Amino acid sequence: MGDRGTSNYSEVTDFILVGFRVCSELHILLFLLFLLIYTMMLLGNIGMMVNIMTDPELNTPMYFSLGNLSFIDLFYSSVIVPKAMSNFWSESKSISFAGCISQFFLFALFIVTKGFILAIMAYDHFIAICNPLLYSVQMSTHLCVQLVASSFFFGCISSVLQTSMTFTLSFCASRTIDHFYCDGHPLQKISCSDLNIHKLLSFFLCTIIILPTIIVITVSYIYIVSTVLKIRSTEGRKKVFSTCSSHLGVVSVLYGAIIFMYVIPDRFPELSKVASLCYTLVTPMLNPLIYSLRNKDVKEALRKILGKKLFLFNSILTENRVK
Repeated sequence: MGDRGTSNYSEVTDFILVGFRVCSELHILLFLLFLLIYTMMLLGNIGMMVNIMTDPELNTPMYFSLGNLSFIDLFYSSVIVPKAMSNFWSESKSISFAGCISQFFLFALFIVTKGFILAIMAYDHFIAICNPLLYSVQMSTHLCVQLVASSFFFGCISSVLQTSMTFTLSFCASRTIDHFYCDGHPLQKISCSDLNIHKLLSFFLCTIIILPTIIVITVSYIYIVSTVLKIRSTEGRKKVFSTCSSHLGVVSVLYGAIIFMYVIPDRFPELSKVASLCYTLVTPMLNPLIYSLRNKDVKEALRKILGKKLFLFNSILTENRVK
């Protein structure tokens, strides 16, 4: 299927996702790698959500936010990865116009919401460490639900605006997207519309979305660090570091990849695709593992679940032997 020019965006019926420019022999290896990581991501995030929902001790605002983070990682990765995997076996590598819009909209919704959730988690850490006596008052369950709901609301508004701006462009130059999913930057490259106003609006929208979350995270950790420096106990400092290091790692990878993708000039398209993999596949897989290994409460809850399953399995084996 070759490129065909169109005079108006409404005449475009599908796009072609180039994916990774590697020899065909590596497609099987990449498919198996994607499948392995995606499977681990599904098991890890579903396990994390089940763990948080079933253990009463994890019914706190902090773990409510962590459960929503797992939910977001699960779904925004699932918006991208299955299509990318199927294209390893497809000769056409096409995605319908409606499918591209849906993929763009859902990914924008979840990635923006994730930024707000990470900001909420930073604020939660700030209250827990700097004002522990007021934690139950300032981070009530009702407030936490409102904050998470607001994150999804603003994510939806942002996604509607971004999708509307992007898919009202005219795609007459080409329908070949040099990426493995429908992303804004590669779509702009194949547009023949005047992009000056579009880029200005996109920059303004990204600024009012990303800047507040960065400010909340930065200010929260400035106060956290100043509080940690006042702690004389080495054990106390280690405990605080253990609580915050997982969150800081997730924030660093997400915003680092976004800066590389959208701020640094796109001179190396293949490196941009690798950066995209960091937040579409790798970090959603690593997040449950990081939080499980570095969080004592999560490890204890997981140990209880595994203990119950092992007890049930042994009971069934004992009954079968008796029979």
